[in-house]
Amino acid sequence: MAEEKKKAAKAPKLADPVASSIDVASQEMIARSHVLGIETIFDRALNMKQCAIGVQGTCCKNCSMGPCRLPLPKAGIEGEDTRKGLCGATANTIAARNFVRMIAGGAAAHSDHGRCVAEVFLSAARKETDAYQIKDIDKLLAVAGHLDVATTIEVDGEELDRDIDEIAVEVGEVALNEWGKAEGEVLYLKRAPKARYEIWKKQGVLPRNIDREIVEIMHRTHMGVDQDYKNLMKQGTRACLADGWGGSMLATDLQDILFGTPYPLQSEANLGVMKADHVNIIIHGHEPVLSEMIIAVAQSQEMIDYTKSKGAAGIQLSGICCTANEMLQRHAVPLCGNFLQQELAIITGACDAMVVDIQCIMQNIANVANCFHTKLITTHPIAKMEQDNVIHIEFDEHHAVEDAKRIVKMAIDNFKNRDSEIMIPQYKEPVVAGFGVESTEYHLGGSFRGTYYTLNDNIINGRIRGVAGVVGCNNARTKHNRDHIAICKELIKNDVLVLTTGCTAIACATEGLLVPEAAAVYAGAGLAEVCETAGIPPILHLGSCVDNSRILLAATEVVKAGGLGNDISEWPVAGSAPEWMSEKAISIGHYFVASGVYTVFSNLPVTGAPVFENYICKEFEDIYGGMWATEEDPIKHAHMMIAHIDKKRKELGIDKARDRVMMDFAARQAL
Repeated sequence: MAEEKKKAAKAPKLADPVASSIDVASQEMIARSHVLGIETIFDRALNMKQCAIGVQGTCCKNCSMGPCRLPLPKAGIEGEDTRKGLCGATANTIAARNFVRMIAGGAAAHSDHGRCVAEVFLSAARKETDAYQIKDIDKLLAVAGHLDVATTIEVDGEELDRDIDEIAVEVGEVALNEWGKAEGEVLYLKRAPKARYEIWKKQGVLPRNIDREIVEIMHRTHMGVDQDYKNLMKQGTRACLADGWGGSMLATDLQDILFGTPYPLQSEANLGVMKADHVNIIIHGHEPVLSEMIIAVAQSQEMIDYTKSKGAAGIQLSGICCTANEMLQRHAVPLCGNFLQQELAIITGACDAMVVDIQCIMQNIANVANCFHTKLITTHPIAKMEQDNVIHIEFDEHHAVEDAKRIVKMAIDNFKNRDSEIMIPQYKEPVVAGFGVESTEYHLGGSFRGTYYTLNDNIINGRIRGVAGVVGCNNARTKHNRDHIAICKELIKNDVLVLTTGCTAIACATEGLLVPEAAAVYAGAGLAEVCETAGIPPILHLGSCVDNSRILLAATEVVKAGGLGNDISEWPVAGSAPEWMSEKAISIGHYFVASGVYTVFSNLPVTGAPVFENYICKEFEDIYGGMWATEEDPIKHAHMMIAHIDKKRKELGIDKARDRVMMDFAARQAL
């Protein structure tokens, strides 16, 4: 009996499906994983505890004398903080170094994504590949203006339009130069409100180029270099601005030009989008360069006929993580799930191929795929896996169609190899996605009267209390999707219009919140009225995590429209990442803070350094107009955002409801 108890004590614990996720489809697949004896991230989260000092941000591993671990004294810090690493680095220095290194990692990931898109864009502009063409000429011309690329040329005193191909090549060259130019500053910074740009200039944080700011963080955080937490955060701010107003924004713009600017369309979301009688290809990652080609090939008559010859009814494409959002917003390809659902999609037994590129891809999906017939295909030269069952097909824009055909055929050929019972959860929800700066303007005013002033007017008159950006990842330390949904529902209930991207957007989609009908069920009366009039959901899907730049530009358009101050920091807006887990989230959060947005996370790795924590969570507001805040409880989290929105309404003098009046013709003319 004692021996049996010992064995039982050593056996790994299994995650409770209901305690792990609010999503019923995910609960079913977690339960199935236990029946099949397959370990998932939910089980690992239960069996592996977090490092208490690492969570506080005061563990330094930047040289081999460490790790130096600086736990908070049990009674907290009273009086002088005497904690030091071997080199004498204080808790503030260590926490700041760790924080800005996370900014560097996140900025590098998003900006390298942007560089890859810029390289493909330039290849397409130079006609080096037939696979990609420019689809949105209007956006090309708009972007050219922001990059100081001339769109007209003077010939014999007459101003003529430049050749589109010439403009495209120069846009590609100038854009690619933003990563490593020797002089100047990131060009897109001038897209911010003038007042915001002047704050950055005054603080000395205008990024010079994208790569330099990331490299400089790594240099400064090397042992024995920068040892002033305020100076470290100055460089962290430069790097995150290079991400949000540089690499990420360029990635979004160039993707729109190449693949089409999104406009609202309808699709479906959750694991139930998979089909038992179809070849199921799941595309997972972040770069649409790959997924665009797979969509084109999978929809070709050649592949449709080939599929049927192998006994399948058709090809069902679906996506996970931000590739899912990219495919959804341009092609209505359904969402299969978000970050924590990637293993579960394979556990259905119906996934014939999972095709991955970069970022947020768990190595354990190779182990899960090995339990089924699923082909796991990596496609990017910087993202391979060590397991033997993983197939690497390197995707190259110069041979994009051939590579995509090879991948799709491999999935079709694998359909006959299904060797497990198929169990697809029968849960999916309709979704309307594809909103952006351009489409939102159209929805607010139509073809002739499109303007952000309609939004401003409804904020001023109180129908819309304010705007919140709720974005970010899933985190296995939190119940899957719980905080995303609780916060978003609480915000819209209180008349706050929500803009969402990334895994939060997918969570909202699977909960049925991304349809216009959701406003009548979940939104407050004022927001519901606006949504009904404009025909929009109370939560707007703005794309992938790299598309957070759309939120920055939408905020800028609000400022331009007038009536709500001269800077992003002045109008009633707040940000949130409830279940964040990646370094990208820290970079995103900080470029929103530096852009003047009050930004709440569930937690931050800074609690071990109270002085540093106070600096970014209080003092930063006096410097940049935005600051960090933390709150784990989702309802309190939402109400912190609402309180900030109300504070900004009061400062603007719009905190009191205005009487509605009938306007005669003269009054309308005056308006």
